[in-house]
Amino acid sequence: MLPLLWLIPTLPLAGFLMLALGGSHLSRRSVAVIGTGSVALSALIAILIAIDFIAARPPGLAFQQEAWVWIATADFSPKIGFYLDALSLVMVLVVTVVSFLIHLYSTEFMINDEGYARFFAYMNLFVGSMCILVLADNLLFLYLGWEGVGLCSYLLIGFWYRDPDNGRAARKAFIVTRIGDTAMALGLSLLFTHLGTLDIQPLMQRVTQQWPEGSELAILAAALLLAGAVGKSAQLPLQTWLPDAMAGPTPVSALIHAATMVTAGVYLIARTHALFSLAPPVQLAVAVIGALTLLLAGFSALAQKDIKRVLAYSTISQIGYMFLALGVGAWSAAIFHLMTHAFFKALLFLSAGVVIRSLHEEHNIFRMGGLRKKLPVAFWTFLIGSASLAALPLVTAGFYSKDLILWQVWSSAQGNSWLWVAGWAGAILTGFYIFRVVFLVFFGEARTAVPLETKRPGLRITIPLVVLATLSLTGGWIETPPFLGNLTLFSDFVQHALPPAQVIHDGKNDQTILELLAIAASLGSIALAYLLFLRYPYFIHSLMLIPVLARIRKFWGSGWGFDWLYDNLIIRPYLWLAYADRHDVIDNIYSMAISCTLRWLQKIDRHDVIDNIYSGLAELCLFLYRALSATQSGQVRRYAAAIAAGSIGIIFMGVFA
Repeated sequence: MLPLLWLIPTLPLAGFLMLALGGSHLSRRSVAVIGTGSVALSALIAILIAIDFIAARPPGLAFQQEAWVWIATADFSPKIGFYLDALSLVMVLVVTVVSFLIHLYSTEFMINDEGYARFFAYMNLFVGSMCILVLADNLLFLYLGWEGVGLCSYLLIGFWYRDPDNGRAARKAFIVTRIGDTAMALGLSLLFTHLGTLDIQPLMQRVTQQWPEGSELAILAAALLLAGAVGKSAQLPLQTWLPDAMAGPTPVSALIHAATMVTAGVYLIARTHALFSLAPPVQLAVAVIGALTLLLAGFSALAQKDIKRVLAYSTISQIGYMFLALGVGAWSAAIFHLMTHAFFKALLFLSAGVVIRSLHEEHNIFRMGGLRKKLPVAFWTFLIGSASLAALPLVTAGFYSKDLILWQVWSSAQGNSWLWVAGWAGAILTGFYIFRVVFLVFFGEARTAVPLETKRPGLRITIPLVVLATLSLTGGWIETPPFLGNLTLFSDFVQHALPPAQVIHDGKNDQTILELLAIAASLGSIALAYLLFLRYPYFIHSLMLIPVLARIRKFWGSGWGFDWLYDNLIIRPYLWLAYADRHDVIDNIYSMAISCTLRWLQKIDRHDVIDNIYSGLAELCLFLYRALSATQSGQVRRYAAAIAAGSIGIIFMGVFA
């Protein structure tokens, strides 16, 4: 089965081409079959390859496949090639399986949308690009998939493009992530310039052999790659695009937040771990960024009213946990949490989609309530996803992955108590804000009636919810702590591609105490949410009447003011400089100069000969000013025509002069 590796990204891309070229002529059933079937086949092949890979155990537990040379110029000849090891196998399984479930859900959820074929075309391109990203054997090919998911995020976030707000959210996501992508491109250039290759495995070997730990080149290259990861994974300070990405359809939110895009930054750092290990300041920055992000996003989630924005800030926070793990060298723990997070976060978004659709696109959690019996499928699946997100002990996947991160943050050589405290405090916030949603949406009195004509979700929605709920409960049982059997199947497998964490505190008593503290954080936060939002809700209402607390809540709800800060420091000054109208700063300078000249000339006798000279010069300046101003029409096609004409003229003079 291993030679069929190339089919994993190819099948979704083939589905995209079929839908993009002929989707308008196909029935909705045919669109669903092509869109979902291509991803289903990709997932099936990935599963069969995983079985073959584990059973056959190729040399070095890695398999490489080259299709053809992509570019050949001088010493630079990157290939269209794929590399499969333990890390990329886990990633491709998560991407294809979760994406298939989201596609299946979408066939029913989006059935009445006029852009049905366009939706599945974009979704297939998204999945194909992500598969290229995680399977690429060189960083340039990886960058192609990287930019592909960026393009698809723009297309899908702005899918309902007739609403201007959706277009703005799509542009924001595209532009903000371009900041990190530009830094990443510079990092790739630096690596190739100094090491002569972008093939990932040879590159990491040369990094280790040629650059000493702490070297300036290693720090600079790692910092540039970190900037790319921060942008794509929505970490501080480039996290502002992700909450607005909720403008897209709910399956898009699930795909972006669970199986694709936001996990790309985590994968990039894990894949280039050898480089980050040689740059301790950058690796520490990864941990600090993760710790700050998970706390700030947790507080913001606590202040949101829109159910999807709560989940969006939750994603930012959980990716922060993964960055925290990467920063302390807990590579396998980060990927383990990436996997379990994909299960329960996709489940939460898809369950929320059922609620939103049942209430005719109502997003405000304070206008919901009492839906536990009216929407039982959505209730139980959302409850399971919330329990896993809150790391409910023993019975959820999130408990095993998050607690492994907390333990390794404490025990690893790069970790420390402050980072552990940040992770533990984030665990309290997580349980509190997600069960706030559970109690407000599904318990208490109904604030919005469920229409009688609302249909219960069909099998194409129910099956993905049930499967994801099962994975959210059982997906963590392959890595358990010592007091639950000390099963280490996941870390043992992934450590063929990623080094184990360097543990300096390995006392069982310490680990037991930390596990009990983590359990207390989970159960305590859920109990607190129950008391404040279900048992004694008037207490919260009373607190919010205090002006200081109300302002703090508003500040958190705005994402800590980052949008306001960027708007006033970057966007408004840029627009002011770029605004080519009569208020343009250059126009003002010309106008002031001409006005002053004319006023000065008026003081001279108009019959004087010298006066006529000055008057003529003034009129000439005024004429030139008006002529130049006329060229600033704001019409791009005229600028392009002028540039083209000038270029032709220069070429003509160069050839015939």
